[in-house]
Amino acid sequence: MSGHSKWATTKHKKAVIDAKRGKLFAKLIKNIEVAARTGGADPDGNPTLFDAIQKAKKQSVPNKNIDSAVKRGAGLEAGGADYETIMYEGYGPNGVAVLIECLTDNRNRAASDVRVAMTRNGGSMADPGSVSYLFNRKGVVIVPKGELSEDDVLGAVLEAGAEEVNDLGESFEVLSEATDLVAVRTALQEAGIDYDSADSNFVPTMQIELDEDGARKIFKLIDALEDSDDVQNVFANFDVSDEVMEKVDA
Repeated sequence: MSGHSKWATTKHKKAVIDAKRGKLFAKLIKNIEVAARTGGADPDGNPTLFDAIQKAKKQSVPNKNIDSAVKRGAGLEAGGADYETIMYEGYGPNGVAVLIECLTDNRNRAASDVRVAMTRNGGSMADPGSVSYLFNRKGVVIVPKGELSEDDVLGAVLEAGAEEVNDLGESFEVLSEATDLVAVRTALQEAGIDYDSADSNFVPTMQIELDEDGARKIFKLIDALEDSDDVQNVFANFDVSDEVMEKVDA
């Protein structure tokens, strides 16, 4: 996951200070609304909602927006939309497999947005199932490093079902089965270890190593996809070395 995860975590830090902040907020709020609709308004009894709220707070989403989203989702306040999750599959430049997770109240608009972004940026749509087999759903927890060592994190999460801890530079990535995500996150809390996000994500089983040109193309495609309000997450099976990452950032 190294290159991809590192790029994703860096990108979200940047999103907080650039023009995409509003879009990021909207997606985090949508997550909260859907989690509250699915599992109720109590974060203690609804782990998905708990994690969605934590993630929003980490990105400085105002508390009043978070509270409103919970109420709308749980039907305690008017104005909630009926969102559905739709997965689209495709290939980006250099044969990179791409999974696009949409959360939308308008299926046609979502499909159109995804198709346009793909075709304009060197991608192509694929049939359902033709790409998703290259990914497994995993629990992914991002832990900021601070004074922590890899052993500190591993020691806290090993018995909770964590499979591996990866060093992403400024943070650690803890991978587990998706079903162990709450246990892993709880183990970190009990050990007094702060974390940035806990998500159930699609992790690639194999990766395509990209050079600078390939990396720029795939980043451009993912940015175009994420520009759609309906696109909630993009997962792709590429890896980018630190050297290439530095060139792209420069």
